[in-house]
Amino acid sequence: MRSTDTLTHPFQKLQPALTLLLGLLIITVTASFVPVIGPADRPPTLIQKKPAPQRTVRQKLPRQPPAKAIDTNGVLIMYGKDLIAHTATYLGPKGKVARLSNGMNCQNCHLDAGTKPWGNNYGAVAATYPKFRERSGTIETIVKRVNDCIERSLNGKTLDSNSREMKAIVAYILSVGSNVPRGETPNGSGIWKLPYLDRAADPGNGKLAYEQKCVSCHGTTGHGVANTNRTGYTFPPLWGPHSYNQGAGLFRISRLAGYVKTNMPLGATWEKPTLTDEEAWDIAAYIESMPRPAKDLSRDWPNIAGKPIDHPFGPYADSFSEKQHKFGPFKPIKNWQDQQIQTRQPNR
Repeated sequence: MRSTDTLTHPFQKLQPALTLLLGLLIITVTASFVPVIGPADRPPTLIQKKPAPQRTVRQKLPRQPPAKAIDTNGVLIMYGKDLIAHTATYLGPKGKVARLSNGMNCQNCHLDAGTKPWGNNYGAVAATYPKFRERSGTIETIVKRVNDCIERSLNGKTLDSNSREMKAIVAYILSVGSNVPRGETPNGSGIWKLPYLDRAADPGNGKLAYEQKCVSCHGTTGHGVANTNRTGYTFPPLWGPHSYNQGAGLFRISRLAGYVKTNMPLGATWEKPTLTDEEAWDIAAYIESMPRPAKDLSRDWPNIAGKPIDHPFGPYADSFSEKQHKFGPFKPIKNWQDQQIQTRQPNR
């Protein structure tokens, strides 16, 4: 007889394959009855954590005119430009839309419809408004700023903020600065800042310089030259009843001196000025010493410490006179202000 250790059953050779097949069948049947579980049901060690999303920094984009403020053809913007260039035609004493200003045009102070570099350029307006202004002590919109100019530089009455004319002016100003990133002030916007003189600006010297270099356009009386149909001015009045009033920005001597230096006489530019700094300051002093319309400024500069150095009306936070604040010398006032700032800073 054969020993059982040496006998082989007929199915013994198939046993490993049958065992493997049976195991696979059991796993398949069992898996069909296993419920689907979500992430909340899985043990914490089995949850695969997703990486936190990276924080992206939004790139500053050029500010564009609001779509609702302009039509598809840009007609409103072009109307706004025309209003800036020919304000008196629409809003002057003989205006065909309203009669609320002195006959000057916005362009008389904002050259080339507010696009000339250092010609009181509009380039920074879209990017910086609304903004807080010390003069009013409030956050001002572009509409408020435009009406300020109408009341002060055009010595007029405010324009209805909902009028087509106001919407057109705002749309145009926004378009001028549409490529300027928010919060930035492009080079060439506003008015050139002239260095302070070591002396006071001299109206007497300014009168002589005015007679040599300014009379041909603005006249000996400074009342300007009216256009042919007398609806406005070819060359604007620099003083007198039809000029800007005492609340206008150009009534500050530093503003007018910088404006004169880079733009006057006719043909001058910031790259090729024809006046010296001294002549610009003195001409500005002469113009600002001449009579012009008054304005109630009692609500201006609620914080008197925020007044500019050359604001010509008190009271002031310092002891310098109105005359020195108007004509200078300004360096002593600037030094005093700097000392006050240093005194208020905490010790480090």
